[in-house]
Amino acid sequence: MRSHPSVPRRTLVVAIAVASVTSLPAARAETLEELTARVQALTTQIIELERQQRESERRQASAPQAAVTAGATPGSFKLPGSDTSVTLGGYVKLDATYSNPSAGVDSAADLFLQPNAIAVGPAARDNERRQVKFGARESRLFARTSTPTSWGELTTYVEGDFYGADGNESVSNSSGLRLRHAYGSLGPLLAGQTWTNFMYVPALPETLDFGGPVGQIFARQAQVRWTKPFGDAGSSTRGQWSVALENPESVFAAPGAPSFRADDDRFPDLTGQLVLDMAKGKVAVSGVLRQIRADARSPAVVDQAWGGAINVSGVMPLNGQDDLRFTVAAGNGIGRYSDGFFADGVVGTDGRIRLPREWAWYAAYRHFWTEQLRSSVVLSSAQESNPADTPASTNRSTRSAHLNLIWSPVANTDLGLEYIHASRKTEDGLTGQLGRLQASARYRF
Repeated sequence: MRSHPSVPRRTLVVAIAVASVTSLPAARAETLEELTARVQALTTQIIELERQQRESERRQASAPQAAVTAGATPGSFKLPGSDTSVTLGGYVKLDATYSNPSAGVDSAADLFLQPNAIAVGPAARDNERRQVKFGARESRLFARTSTPTSWGELTTYVEGDFYGADGNESVSNSSGLRLRHAYGSLGPLLAGQTWTNFMYVPALPETLDFGGPVGQIFARQAQVRWTKPFGDAGSSTRGQWSVALENPESVFAAPGAPSFRADDDRFPDLTGQLVLDMAKGKVAVSGVLRQIRADARSPAVVDQAWGGAINVSGVMPLNGQDDLRFTVAAGNGIGRYSDGFFADGVVGTDGRIRLPREWAWYAAYRHFWTEQLRSSVVLSSAQESNPADTPASTNRSTRSAHLNLIWSPVANTDLGLEYIHASRKTEDGLTGQLGRLQASARYRF
C-alpha cells in the first residue's frame, strides 16, 4: 500500500472546521466572531492532545523495558531496567573410583586424593581393598555479575559445590552445599573469599581427580587484594602485580597430643604475586609472610614465630596446543598452604614453637592427540624437615602421579579415565600407598 505524506493534526482539524463552516447554508451561517472562537477552541484542544502524546512517549522511552536482554559479557543477560550483566553456570560431574585401599567408611577421600587419608604402617592392612565408589559431589554452581561504574567494572562472584556436610550412602546420598568463592571487585580492589594470592591458579594441571597433585600450593580464604596490570599489549614485559591481606590460621603438632588449631591469630597473612606474561609463557612469583602463633593451656604454650615462603609457578606453551605447567615452593611458612598436609609449627616439650622447613613441587605435561582427545601426566612431591620433639605420627613427605585420557566429543562435555598413585610417610618412618582408577563424566552449562 502506498504511503501518503503526513499532515499536522492541528492544520488538519482547522481545515476541517473551516470547510464544515463554509459548507453550511447561508441561513445557518455563523458570525465571524463565533467562527473564530470555535477555531480557537479546537486549536487549544489539539495543542493539549499533542502535549499529552509527547509526555506519554517520553514516559515510555524512560521506563525500563519489560524484557530480558543480552548482557555485555558472553553468555550473560540483563534483567529489566538493569545495567548489570548476570551469568549463571556450573557443571554436573560423576566420579567413579576403584581404590586400593579404601580411606574408610563414608570418607570423601575415596572420591578424591587426600594424602592425609592414606593409611600407613601395619594398620593400613585394616582398610578395605578394592573399594568401589560413585559420587557427584564435585558438581558445581556459580553466579557472576558485571556492572559498569564511573570507578571501573564492579563484579561479583559466588560459587559452591557439594563437598559440605556429608550425607549417608544408605538412602538419599544427600550432601551439603559448600561455599567455595564469594567475592566482589571494583577496579583493582577485591574483597571476599577466593584463591589465596600465594598460588597461581592458571598453572594448576588438568586432572579428573578433584584433589590434584600433592605438591600444589592450595588454599581458599577471605582476603582483601589490590591488583594492578603493567605494560602495553605489545610490550615484552607486561603482566600484573598484586598484594593481599588474608585470613590467618595456625595449625600445630605437639608431643603426646593430636594436631590442634590455636585460635589466637594477631596479624593477617601478607601475600604478594608478580605475574610476567612473556612470549614463551606466563610465570608467577608469589610469596607469603605470616605470624604463626599459639596461646593454649593444653598443650601449654604461649609463643609465636614468623615464617615465610616463595612459590614459582608457570604455564609454557609447547607445540600445537600442548603445554607444560609447574610449581616449585619452599620455605618455613608453607604449612597449611600445602592443601593442609603439613602443620604450620611444632610445639616442643619446652613450650616453644619451631617451624619446619618445607619443599613442594609438581610438573605436568598436557598433550593433545586430536582436537577432542588429550592426556596429562603429572608428577608431584612434598616433604618437610621437622625439628626435634616432632610427634611420630606427623607427616614427613608425600608423592603422587596422575595419568589420564580425556575425550571431549562435543562442546561442554568431558569423558575421561585416570590412574592415580600416591604415597605418604610419617616422621617415625611408617609408609602407606594408594592406587586408584577413576572414570569421570562432566557436563558444563
